Amino acid sequence: MYIDDDFGTGYSSLTHLRRLPANLIKIDQSFVRDMLVDADDLAIVEVVIALAKSFKRDVIAEGVETIEHGTMLLQLGCYLAQGFGIAKPMPASDIPAWIRNWKPDVSWQL
Repeated sequence: MYIDDDFGTGYSSLTHLRRLPANLIKIDQSFVRDMLVDADDLAIVEVVIALAKSFKRDVIAEGVETIEHGTMLLQLGCYLAQGFGIAKPMPASDIPAWIRNWKPDVSWQL
């Protein structure tokens, strides 16, 4: 059995989190992608959201590929997201029309 008695120190120091010069924390798509089927990935997403809130940072999730991903993130308190479940990549000139016409899924209504 391996016991990590130095968790949160060194390169992964939690001390740095309280002084992190960022006001937006991004949750990597590698965790978001499988959070609906992998309890460990879901736990990581939950913890990142909770830490961001605790340190008064906003949080955004990348890799939101389905309505279900978005719904789960909303339930967990993550209200910013990016991914194909919201919009496919598009030319900058298409963005104004997309903004005018985009409607969130009914399950995303708060």
